[in-house]
Amino acid sequence: MRKQIRLGSRGSALALWQAEWVKSELEKKYAGITVPITKIKTTGDKILDVPLAQVGGKGLFVKEIEEAMLGNEIDIAVHSMKDVPTFFPDGLHLSCITKREDARDALLTRNKVKFKDLPQGANIGTSSLRRQAQLMHARPDFVIHQLRGNVDTRLRRLKEGQFDAIILAAAGIKRLGLAENVTEYIEPDISLPAIGQGALGIECRVDDRELNDLIAFFNHTDTRICVTAERALLRRLEGGCQVPIACYGQMKEGRLRLIGLVGSVDGKRIIKDTIEGEPEKAEKLGVTLAEILLSRGADVILREVYGHNTDFSGNNLLEN
Repeated sequence: MRKQIRLGSRGSALALWQAEWVKSELEKKYAGITVPITKIKTTGDKILDVPLAQVGGKGLFVKEIEEAMLGNEIDIAVHSMKDVPTFFPDGLHLSCITKREDARDALLTRNKVKFKDLPQGANIGTSSLRRQAQLMHARPDFVIHQLRGNVDTRLRRLKEGQFDAIILAAAGIKRLGLAENVTEYIEPDISLPAIGQGALGIECRVDDRELNDLIAFFNHTDTRICVTAERALLRRLEGGCQVPIACYGQMKEGRLRLIGLVGSVDGKRIIKDTIEGEPEKAEKLGVTLAEILLSRGADVILREVYGHNTDFSGNNLLEN
């Protein structure tokens, strides 16, 4: 058995927490193995003054890490699943999806003011069009401001009074031990989570069979089923950060329940539906739910974002 597994990570506090957790679990399971961590600065880490929707979205946080893996500089990478594109470069794949942490969004406010008590015209900081659309659907009076940077930076800007509230992923806040800053958790009926939110994915080279076997214990079956369905919906909708798309799967009594949403950026149009079925058909359920949303008008919203000539017929996509 190999003596070393080289792990690549972004340098943010949350990314390093995730990397250190994977390192700890590996070293605990396999005596004598070491897991050095290499910090890699991605394009998304360098561009902080432009909304993600304008500069490429999800792939910005993984491209350089994947290049290091393909160049045999590192062996594995751990990602927040909500940042992972639905397609991988040749030779790489998502080997494991870990047990999901709290998938909800978290509301952080000055003076612990609850969501329903935020004042008219409250200034809300978020980098997510998905959150923006759903918040403005619930509260059209909100004024949404772009907020990027690491968690500490966002918290500091809230405490300095630049915002009345900010929205972050509950999972990241909890992993960093900062849950005391949360005013309340926003339930999915108000803000449906991002695809994969709360779950971690471990990416590695497809042909490294030994390594794939070594890290297989990280896989959490129910989480993988749910996230597979969510990502199938995203892939069918050709979704990225340019349009508000959300999907959340839950396993209940042996069945998969999936809620999906497409919205306009201003929150005036929200198309939402639910599907339920056998977990073995997770990918097909995700695609079917996407088709339902398209048939109910999501295609109109998507064309407005991607261009009027965009074809959402699915003819170029794999069936089933």
